[in-house]
Amino acid sequence: MILITMRNRFFIFWLMICLFGCKEVSQTTNNSVNNSNISSSPNVIVILLDDAGYVDFGFMGSKDLDTPEIDKLAANGVVFTDAHVSSTVCAPSRAGLITGQYQQRFGFEANDTGDKTSGDIGLAKEVSTIADAFKENNYATTAIGKWHLGGTKHNHPNQRGFDDFFGFLAGGRSYFPMQDPSSMHMLQHNGEQVQFEGYLTDVLGDYAVEFVEEKQTQPFFMYLSYNAVHTPMEAKKDDLLKYKDHPRKELAAMTWSLDQNIGKLRNKLNDLGILDNTLIFFLSDNGGAHNNQSSTGNLKGWKGNEFEGGHRVPFVVSWPEKIEKGWIFNGLTSSLDIFATSIAATDIECDENQILDGVNLLPFLTKEQTGNPHRALFWRKLEESAARLDNFKWIGLEDYGSVLYDLKEDIGESKDLSETDLENYNRLTKAHQNWEKDMIQPLWGEPTNWMEVTYHIHKQLMQNKKALYHSPQERKLLVGTAEE
Repeated sequence: MILITMRNRFFIFWLMICLFGCKEVSQTTNNSVNNSNISSSPNVIVILLDDAGYVDFGFMGSKDLDTPEIDKLAANGVVFTDAHVSSTVCAPSRAGLITGQYQQRFGFEANDTGDKTSGDIGLAKEVSTIADAFKENNYATTAIGKWHLGGTKHNHPNQRGFDDFFGFLAGGRSYFPMQDPSSMHMLQHNGEQVQFEGYLTDVLGDYAVEFVEEKQTQPFFMYLSYNAVHTPMEAKKDDLLKYKDHPRKELAAMTWSLDQNIGKLRNKLNDLGILDNTLIFFLSDNGGAHNNQSSTGNLKGWKGNEFEGGHRVPFVVSWPEKIEKGWIFNGLTSSLDIFATSIAATDIECDENQILDGVNLLPFLTKEQTGNPHRALFWRKLEESAARLDNFKWIGLEDYGSVLYDLKEDIGESKDLSETDLENYNRLTKAHQNWEKDMIQPLWGEPTNWMEVTYHIHKQLMQNKKALYHSPQERKLLVGTAEE
């Protein structure tokens, strides 16, 4: 029922921008014909946002945030309504995307402990990345922006398949220049610190444009990983002034800047005549965060928990030369599919030992195949777990219990069926248990104070109750009060 509703909501949007999309594709085709030096192999760009809310874009129904450039990208591609990432927090989600496999296969299912007692987080040495596959097949490869996949030498982007890295290694940092930043937080280019002026979202956007200008005659793979709209909630003065009366002023300003930079990149691709033959993925690394003013709409939960608001994300795929534009796909999809789809689109053969849990979406994008790319998806972050099988969703909390929802009838995950639909409850419980047999135990955890918070939030949401606190600081203020 929810998908039909969303289809109706998007219909007016597609009509409004259809004429623009037709004009843009026509111009791009003409440019492509005039540039005979352009490679016939498709370029691939992954645009990854940070902590973006599920409905915080015009094409997803937002009425108060301005995203005209991102909406153009959506109008010239396919919008997925049931797309998910493999984790509800930043680092493991990125590990799944960049390897194409459940990150639990190599013990990467949480952010770091905070005290580094378990060592630096990072990808296992034996795991290959999507960039490795492209580099081995003569693609120019670049990672731009936030890394958050390890700070040791063997986990530096330049050692994980990227010829070029322009960004920072940590999970977050200020959007403005910092005095004496650490090696993890400094903006760098291939290991060398870069001094910059202005606003980081603009700096990353400008570099993306420069890269495609330089590499326009050879195929390239770009992993464009913006840290927007992750905290801190910092925006340019002019953008804050533009939204001075907005109830979500900081988020609106940050989103506007992000949108303009994505438009800047697409316009450059169009000017160079290579937009048509560029496969673009657009998504967020997890659901909207509780502390960045984002909205998950009618989805339950947010970043850090296993409800839909934590891992269902806005997802767009655009490839004008091969994929019909302006339609909606409702099949169950994962960020794990980006790897498999990209190598299929570029005719790259994977190493025979490469494990890919994602599937190739191209048959669905070309309408040669219908239905669900996945019948089942699974999640686990330390004490919290989830399983999706068909339309049913199971969520478990260690040492507490588990619940069952029918997402087709209850997208808001409010009606627990665990006691009334034992057949599906047992079916999903067993499916998750079987999935876990192929995974390993996490190699590190998260700070204890944060694990206490996420446990509390999960327990409350499973009972359809409001969380009493959302951070260790808030929890500390409530010490001595009844929590449940």
